[in-house]
Formats: sequence, C-alpha cells, structure tokens
Amino acid sequence: MATPYSRDAAWQLLTEWTQGESLRKHALAVEACVVAYAEKEADRLALTGGEREALLNLYSTTALLHDFDYERHPSRDEHPHVGVRELERLGWPEELRTAILGHAEYTGVARASHLAKVLFACDELAGFLTACALVKPSKSIAEVEAASARKKMKDKAFARGVSREDVLQGAEELGVDLVEHIAFCIEAMKKRSVELGL
Repeated sequence: MATPYSRDAAWQLLTEWTQGESLRKHALAVEACVVAYAEKEADRLALTGGEREALLNLYSTTALLHDFDYERHPSRDEHPHVGVRELERLGWPEELRTAILGHAEYTGVARASHLAKVLFACDELAGFLTACALVKPSKSIAEVEAASARKKMKDKAFARGVSREDVLQGAEELGVDLVEHIAFCIEAMKKRSVELGL
C-alpha cells in the first residue's frame, strides 16, 4: 500500500486520471528534470537522510502531478484548478499545490519557492527536448545536444505547442544560463531514457 504523498501514490493518481501515453511520458520527463534539480538543491543545503528524502519526494510528486487533470480538464478555466482542488481534498501538501498552480502562467500565482521555479523552468523544456529527440533517426535523447536544441527553439514551426517564452522565463527565474539549463535537463532525461521511451 502506497503511503500518502509518496511517489507511488502520485503515480497512481496520475494514471487514474490520465490515459494518454504521451501525457504520462511528459510527467515522467518533467519529473526527471525536476528531481535532478532537487538533488542539486539538497546538496546545496547539505541535506541527508530523511530530510533529503522528503525534499526529493516533494519535487518528484509535484512534477508527476502537475498536469494530472489536463486530459479531463484541458481548458484554462479548469486546468490546473480542478486538479489542485482534488489534491487539496486528498490532503497533498500546500507547497506542492502552490507550485502546480504557479506552473500555469495564466493563474497569476507567484512562483516564490525553489520548487515552483524549477517546475515552471522544466515543464515546457521537457516537452521541447522530447520533440527534439523524436525527430532524430534513433528517436533518442542521447543524440540531442544543448546548442542545437537552443537553435531549434528559434524555429517557430517546430514543436509549436511549446511556449518559447516560458522556457526563456523559466531559466531566468531560476537564475541559470539557458544553454546550461538545457544541457542539465538533457542529462537528467538521459538517465531515465528507457522509461521515457527516448
């Protein structure tokens, strides 16, 4: 039995609400990037043991659940509000819920926490990097390079569903160089490439 607020519980909720394979894979790709930043933050704060585990779990579950309501409630009026209300009803942590609200620019919810900034910075970028991998002959994230991905961002016809503004703003809010951010997320996704189908 999954403990409340565990990664297993988050995955269970995601798969219950989301049937589409690509949206599930998107959640996993975002999780890969967000957790890599969580590990960096845990190192910076010198967290160990239970404290470190709790931080990684918070980042992991937030990433997995950020779009869990999107398939059922894709409109701006409903996503992510419906999902966040459900998470509140189920007792998921406030920091997770606030970060999820903040990942949608149009909610007007400020991204004050490191978690909220990381989620926003990784969300659109993970989708863009997935698209970059899928156009490679091998369909592999291992073939994607940061500099070429950055160049591809200028091609408005490519992966046109991805907000370039959000990618740029996300890196800026996080205080990281864009190409370094792209490279960091590529590395994070490479580690989970089998799970991501990339």
